[in-house]
Amino acid sequence: MNPKSPEARKREGDPFHGLVIANIEILDNIESRSACPNCGKSRMYFCYTCFVPVSQLVSRIPTCALPIKIDIIKHRREIDGKSTAAHAAVLAPDQVRVYTYPEIPEYDIKNGRTVLLYPGAEAVSVSSLFSGKQPSETYSQKLLSQLPHGYNVGTLMTKTLEDVEILDIYHVKQWPVDRVILIDSTWNQSRGIYADERLQKLPKVVLKKRPSQFWRYQKGSPRWYLSTIEALHQLLLELHLSAWGRSETYTSHLTLQYPIHRPHNNDSYCVPYSGQYDNLLFFFKFLHKKLHKLYDSENLLAYKRPMT
Repeated sequence: MNPKSPEARKREGDPFHGLVIANIEILDNIESRSACPNCGKSRMYFCYTCFVPVSQLVSRIPTCALPIKIDIIKHRREIDGKSTAAHAAVLAPDQVRVYTYPEIPEYDIKNGRTVLLYPGAEAVSVSSLFSGKQPSETYSQKLLSQLPHGYNVGTLMTKTLEDVEILDIYHVKQWPVDRVILIDSTWNQSRGIYADERLQKLPKVVLKKRPSQFWRYQKGSPRWYLSTIEALHQLLLELHLSAWGRSETYTSHLTLQYPIHRPHNNDSYCVPYSGQYDNLLFFFKFLHKKLHKLYDSENLLAYKRPMT
């Protein structure tokens, strides 16, 4: 989508419209820093090294119960206070773990239920995890077919696939993955982590195109490069929607292309999506709105990036 199109501008007005996110006004009442209850360092809202809310917010912020485990591998040069990985660890403390590269846990690669979220050459869509069908072309082959003259493999990610995939509900009792690994870094930094043989052994998945609302600017990156918390939210959306569809009362534009769940062969175990993971964007929404009060988004480079 063209960021300057009428539809895009409408969404830019409130990109969180339709998402089920707890009231962020409680954060407006925090006017000064306070000590982290664990390390004692001065923090605002939450501690980005201990991944706990400050004392004033304990038991007041929402938490998310995720159906799978999430490991985030953070580049050592990624600035803790600017990364959104901490949002996930604070809001989903029971399922999210953050590691600083080169620390990587040992993963069981035999059962195929641990995957890496990364647009590598052999990456498959989330829905293909449910169907079990392997694409006729690799991810890189599809991208290459769309590249203009002069592009090469090293610049593949300046393009993204057009969404031509037919979206189905698979009505499964169990998701096809138990754990997903994300890399938290700039795009250039991520390549070094991705090359680690411990991650190379894992199956890779890639997300659908979604405009990022992140305010940090990365030179040369298109608008669909998501922040870590946006990528996690999108991943869980695609998994849940592929498994069980969406509720007819859920109206976020992020899910409207997915079918509505209807009763199907006594599938009482199907729980259609109605915002179960939207609170992962609790801090993100607050910081986004706070920044947009201070700065005109028309002048922020992050929002001028093209989608292609």
